Amino acid sequence: MDKKELALLVIDRLKKEYPDADCTLDYNEAWKLLVSVRLAAQCTDERVNVIVKDLFAKYPGIEELALAEPEDIEAIVRPCGLGKSKARDISKCMRMLRDEYDCKVPDTFDELMRLPGVGRKSANLIMGDVFGQPAIVTDTHCIRLTNRIGLVDGIKDPKKVEMALWKIIPPQEGNEFCHRLVYHGRAVCTARTRPYCDRCCLSDICREKQSAED
Repeated sequence: MDKKELALLVIDRLKKEYPDADCTLDYNEAWKLLVSVRLAAQCTDERVNVIVKDLFAKYPGIEELALAEPEDIEAIVRPCGLGKSKARDISKCMRMLRDEYDCKVPDTFDELMRLPGVGRKSANLIMGDVFGQPAIVTDTHCIRLTNRIGLVDGIKDPKKVEMALWKIIPPQEGNEFCHRLVYHGRAVCTARTRPYCDRCCLSDICREKQSAED
């Protein structure tokens, strides 16, 4: 089976295993997702969801957060790690949204990439979850699982993984596929323990599992 066929099979099985998979960051406005995904770097989504409650309670909109000093933002988000750089990026991003985008999150990939602290992963997440556009979010789960399964071949660079997946994943499936990889990566195909292959819905088609048995 070639990679496109494998991809379709993986997508189908993960849909059945995690039918309700969605973004694990809590948000109800696009700008809040922008803030949360920046805070999620080297931090768990669970912790971010707790920390942003205080941040958004104190600064309930783009304009309010844009007016805040980076030091005041840092005092709240420090438990997420890398507090100084994250607070600086959030401050610059909110000020740019206020000054250049009338307090609205832009809806194109290139414009999102202009925002401070926003890389391809964040831009894809916003495009997929907020604007319903084709997106592939290459976080650590996506990179680890697609390599193990055999959808990509020993590629660890996020952009290169993304480009390889665009060639084999139907555009309309990419966003939810990546969310399902997060769920599967946390519950079954884990990073810090041996993967639980005995309860994996992909074990019979996983390259790494098959290689281990040969």
